[in-house]
Amino acid sequence: MKILVVSDEESKYIWDHFDPERFKDIELIISCGDLNAKYLSFLVTMIPAPLYYVHGNHDKGYEKNPPLGCVCIDDRLVEFKGLRILGFGGCLSPRKALHEYSEKQMWQKVNRMRLPLRFSKGFDILVTHAPAVGLGDGTDQFHKGFDSYRWLLDTYKPKAHFYGHLHVRGSMYDKKAFYHYNDTTMVNACGYKIIEVDEKGIRVWKPDAEKESL
Repeated sequence: MKILVVSDEESKYIWDHFDPERFKDIELIISCGDLNAKYLSFLVTMIPAPLYYVHGNHDKGYEKNPPLGCVCIDDRLVEFKGLRILGFGGCLSPRKALHEYSEKQMWQKVNRMRLPLRFSKGFDILVTHAPAVGLGDGTDQFHKGFDSYRWLLDTYKPKAHFYGHLHVRGSMYDKKAFYHYNDTTMVNACGYKIIEVDEKGIRVWKPDAEKESL
């Protein structure tokens, strides 16, 4: 299965020069937040696959104009073709604002999912806007990762964690955007990444020639 993962920056290659051949095998689209709602609606229209998303801290406009044809998985555990996907939106923040949370508030969200996770026997993919603490996060109060996400990774050992919030530029295969933490494949989805999932595991799909530098 191939999954298109997007976050934070709309790709001009996709939006202005869409190549259906490049995305013909995509079975699922996942957004990690901070993208124009019209961009997500465009993706789900051009690619015959469902689109799941979590809110970024800048996605306040979704309240009035949500991305059409897309499914929000904030604070939800969903299943797609056998993959258990857990989603949390927003970022760490000292303010009281939409899609901005304290560590205590995020722990409350995570703790509310413990019973569903017990019944599902864990999850396969963690989808968040912000990263986990110490894993691709920043140092300021808005870009530091969540302790609760690190706990989820340590406790359930999912196959992958897709996140955004920290803008990683350069090659889509840059080691800062794609690395491993224990048994989990970590992917900073800034721009877009194509992830391949099969019985061998989860990895970034690399075409014969990279057509765009992100």
